[in-house]
Amino acid sequence: MLFFKKNILSKGTKPLRVATRVLNASFPTASSAFTRCWVHGQNKTTAILRSVRNQGFHRVYSTKGPDRDPDAEAVPLYRKLMHAWTETPVKWYPIPVAVGALLLVAIQYRKRSRKEVHVDEDGNEIIKLKGPWQIHVLGALPLRNMSRLWGYLNSLELPVWFRPYGFRLYAYAFGCNLDEIAEENLAAYASLGDFFYRELKPGVRPVADALLVSPADGRILHFGTITGRQVEQVKGITYSLDALLGVDRPGTPTERPVYSANVPVVDDREFANVNGIEYSLDQLLGASVPSTPTSDSPPTKFGKQIDASVVEPERDLQETLRHDASVAAEMGVRPALARTPSHTPKPGNSLFFTVIYLAPGDYHRFHSPAAWVVEKRRHFVGELFSVSPYVAKRLENLFVLNERVALLGRWRHGFFSMVPVGATNVGSIKINFDQALRTNVRGRPPPPGTYSEAVYSEASPLLNGQPLVPAQEMGGFCLGSTIVLVFEAPDDFIFSVQTGQKVRVGERLGDVGK
Repeated sequence: MLFFKKNILSKGTKPLRVATRVLNASFPTASSAFTRCWVHGQNKTTAILRSVRNQGFHRVYSTKGPDRDPDAEAVPLYRKLMHAWTETPVKWYPIPVAVGALLLVAIQYRKRSRKEVHVDEDGNEIIKLKGPWQIHVLGALPLRNMSRLWGYLNSLELPVWFRPYGFRLYAYAFGCNLDEIAEENLAAYASLGDFFYRELKPGVRPVADALLVSPADGRILHFGTITGRQVEQVKGITYSLDALLGVDRPGTPTERPVYSANVPVVDDREFANVNGIEYSLDQLLGASVPSTPTSDSPPTKFGKQIDASVVEPERDLQETLRHDASVAAEMGVRPALARTPSHTPKPGNSLFFTVIYLAPGDYHRFHSPAAWVVEKRRHFVGELFSVSPYVAKRLENLFVLNERVALLGRWRHGFFSMVPVGATNVGSIKINFDQALRTNVRGRPPPPGTYSEAVYSEASPLLNGQPLVPAQEMGGFCLGSTIVLVFEAPDDFIFSVQTGQKVRVGERLGDVGK
């Protein structure tokens, strides 16, 4: 540079004069450099404007670097991501102990606030999520939202060309018998949900001449009877029958249904073992004895009682009376007799139960297991855990925790109930004669330990309930689930099935001894 020359740098006491000489000497060079930059920039701007005028507002700049060879192949984005993922160093930052402790406290508080804990007469906790770590992992999942998403996906209409192939693949994977379905043209099922809820051909499920027949296609998980207040306990897994079916409180609206004199309302404290799970009758069916709500209170009614009967405006009166009369005759009902206030089975009777598991490949509709009258239903908004045998053996209070619909009524031998239990991806339970039932819906659920109740008084003026004949269709699930039967019968009632046995609708479940 020129200002390093000796004739520019001179010693003296006047530094400003030296600086002036430096500037004067470097001015031509600086002016020349500025001129070159200005001309180059002006030429570049002119070239850009000319390109825009000739080509329109096309891209004139390139994202490639100035040193990149235009003929070189660009690196794909996924390679850049892989390189960044593998080459970027990982840095670990310690979390303070206080933050971890607060997180554990928040998780525990959330669990305690979501799970209602009761204790029985002996002080044992019931309706509580217990089991191995796999069960707690299931409890942390948003099962209700997952089931609603699954229901939405099942309702999506499938392409017509895909339906036969997709449904045949599903039938092969889950063992469905396509020869039994009423609609043989698989392309007629618009969605997976329609195929799951398929109807069978008439006559493919003959009804056995027995007191009790199977209400669904499935596998027998467990069955048994009551001997006193306590029933066989397996692996210490217990839950209250009262929590499963709910109880009546003093504020419950009174009904005037027509009962025969031998129809008691059963509320034994301990009932049956469902697949190794013991529970009391009160919690499954609901007790009618008034009690003061305490920490050990079973589920109670939430909201007003409604009549959810489905009354067809153009139904044939003679046919309806003939149907109701046939049910009444088989039940041995005399309409003039009133309901007995007994809360225990009459002498010579006992309580029996059975549990039937519906696999995903089974026929998903359920039917009436006997001639009986459904007087009321109780809807419990609960969880949607899987009801497979694997989970049933490990999750305590499974049928109490899950969403369920308890159908309560009577038959010729006394009390009778049928409980469809929801499961994962099976939040939707349909009852054909209930116009108000909605399961697994969005919105804030009712308080824990409560249920909504409806009656079917308008369904039959003769019987003051919904009369059903054996094997009459009642409703169904959108996928496999479980059905629990609890009923009163003579002491000589004998089951005709074995644990683990496959049964179909209409097959013999049991009968009284000859």
